[in-house]
Amino acid sequence: MTLKPPPPAFLIGPMSERDAEEICSWRYPQPYETYRWPSWETMKTGEKEFGDPRIREEQYASVRDREGRLIGYAQFFPLVGVVRLGVGLRPDCCDLGWGPAFIQAVAEEAARRSPGAEIDLEVETWNRRAIRAYEKAGFAATDRYDLKAAHGIVSILCMVKR
Repeated sequence: MTLKPPPPAFLIGPMSERDAEEICSWRYPQPYETYRWPSWETMKTGEKEFGDPRIREEQYASVRDREGRLIGYAQFFPLVGVVRLGVGLRPDCCDLGWGPAFIQAVAEEAARRSPGAEIDLEVETWNRRAIRAYEKAGFAATDRYDLKAAHGIVSILCMVKR
């Protein structure tokens, strides 16, 4: 049995353009490859998501470990009375058991940024690994629906922080 390292301290701060470019290079194994971002050139040229400097500054944050290494990112998407989270963990940091602590740190940052707002997230129903991590961090499924995504129509669970 291989021992997994404990979760690091998750330090959340502004996402730089360099961070955004690095995140676009991350490649996940099957079946998670659908979560990869387009190339940085595509994101930047099209001003998509964190390729748009204004959206990057207003909604996105980089997550680092104590040594300053980029290990993930978070999106804090504002809705009326709600902050919808989007998250990504660097591929080599997945399957280490860090998911619950990572999403808990991001949820705490969302609560700090938007006191009193409900905190939720969306996850594809097939992604049991993520759903388990979110449940361990105190999220519960409140709704299920289909959405159009870049990779087709997907079945989604909306999960809310309790």
